[in-house]
Amino acid sequence: MSRHPSETTCHPRGDSPAQPPAIVVLGIGNLLWADEGFGVRCIETLQRRYEFAGHVSLIDGGTQGLYLIQHVQAADCLLIFDAIDYGLEPGTLKQVRDDAVPRFMGAKKMSLHQTGFQEVLSLAQLTGKFPSQMLLIGCQPQELEDYGGSLRPVVKAAMEDALALGVDQIARWGGEPVPRRTPLGEREAVTLDELALAAYETQRPAPEQACRSGDERFFPKDL
Repeated sequence: MSRHPSETTCHPRGDSPAQPPAIVVLGIGNLLWADEGFGVRCIETLQRRYEFAGHVSLIDGGTQGLYLIQHVQAADCLLIFDAIDYGLEPGTLKQVRDDAVPRFMGAKKMSLHQTGFQEVLSLAQLTGKFPSQMLLIGCQPQELEDYGGSLRPVVKAAMEDALALGVDQIARWGGEPVPRRTPLGEREAVTLDELALAAYETQRPAPEQACRSGDERFFPKDL
């Protein structure tokens, strides 16, 4: 893959000056495992706060793995939000660009979705349909072993800076972000209403009502 010389201009494949670049903004991760949901929460919040030009696509990639290849192949510019274990302090953001993105996605895997997405990037490169520019905005997670949990406060706070970085990059690529003027319609959100951050956090059962560590009836008994 080749690095584009400019971080502010993204040229569409086909080199037609009148055709705007296809910008894909992708959040990956698992909402059910606390800070693993960072990337998806970024996409959800971007959509609720901003409107973009018609050539910008916001994708809740979840844990779809290889099924995301069509979105990578369609992108001239690809922006990725994800929780990445950089070995830094929780909540620390790190930006990785272009050729370095696949290496970081596979350097220290936290979950199967990262393995799958690293394969997506490799396969897209082999097909010859690959973004001319990529930016990964990763956040160091604090807690992953909390099934049904939400973002920890330090990661949720970092999301604001991550969104600011993302909006700035989308603007540099020509995605024309503006504060949302039209409220989202029913079922228009990229994330299901039932899984939206506010609903997810306020409707979460208490620990005594929902077993989050396993059902003791099936724990091995001492012999």
